[in-house]
Amino acid sequence: ISYWWGFGSLAGICLVIQIVTGVFLAMHHTPHVDLAFNSVEHIMRDVEGGWLLRYMHANGASMFLIVVHLHIFRGLYHASYSSPREFVRCLGVVIFLLMIVTAFIGYVPPWGQMSFWGATVITSLASAIPVVGDTIVTWLWGGFSVDNATLNRFFSLHHLLPLILVGASLLHLAALHQYGSNNPLGVHSEMDKIASYPYFYVKDLVGRVASAIFFSIWIFYAPNVLGHPDNYIPANPMPTPPHIVPEWYFLPIHAILRSIPDKSGGVAAIAPVSISLLALPFFKSMYVRSSSFRPIHQGIFWLLLADCLLLGWIGCQPVEAPFVT
Repeated sequence: ISYWWGFGSLAGICLVIQIVTGVFLAMHHTPHVDLAFNSVEHIMRDVEGGWLLRYMHANGASMFLIVVHLHIFRGLYHASYSSPREFVRCLGVVIFLLMIVTAFIGYVPPWGQMSFWGATVITSLASAIPVVGDTIVTWLWGGFSVDNATLNRFFSLHHLLPLILVGASLLHLAALHQYGSNNPLGVHSEMDKIASYPYFYVKDLVGRVASAIFFSIWIFYAPNVLGHPDNYIPANPMPTPPHIVPEWYFLPIHAILRSIPDKSGGVAAIAPVSISLLALPFFKSMYVRSSSFRPIHQGIFWLLLADCLLLGWIGCQPVEAPFVT
């Protein structure tokens, strides 16, 4: 197997980094609407090494999702989701969805403008659910608007969800050991096998060192490259930011949502994304799995990747006429 198979273990390391840095940040953060923003500034300016912990945690979320996206697209390219690894794939999709929810909830505790309005916009989507939608939104908010109760609930959930994520990751790893991993050729054979230690440990170590160098350069030289400047403004429900942009990993979904004027239609349009990821392993059992021998599959994969990138670009563009006056 190639270096592309090292992203799974690298994702595990990212998860550990997020949990450790998150615990230390929680020791200094105050989940209150009047104190949350200033507590983040306190971490950055007064706590020894606080700036490093915060930048590692904030950018570590993006690093984690970059690694997991590469892991997912590698699995799609080499059809690693095919039999007998359907359960492994479904667990992976559940982990990915948990990560997305955890990342969104973690965007709220800093309590800047993007934190407040991001929480307002995203939670309002639940109102599109027939009959019980408004009740769900009120429950999420803990009242009739995003306020202190919302911040406390999200702060608590941001501690709970990583524990569930760890459990799901362990199940994912156990299932992988049960059913085995795929390879670039998609061939299952007992021949030409080598021991995992030390050969693949050393191969994974190369990827980990390269990722550590990349992450270090990111933290020390460009820690705010993916941050929104409006989140350095304390949350204020009165002025609405002119251009509300979610984090990069939400941009494709954001593009789908706002492409349909009706809220219910937008929510319905993003449902097939998750469903297709879960259903993909059950569509067809393939005799030839590797994309090396399936040019049509290669073309579909690159078209899908280009589509995701295009949606991401569209999602970060400001709204223009005739949709805004």
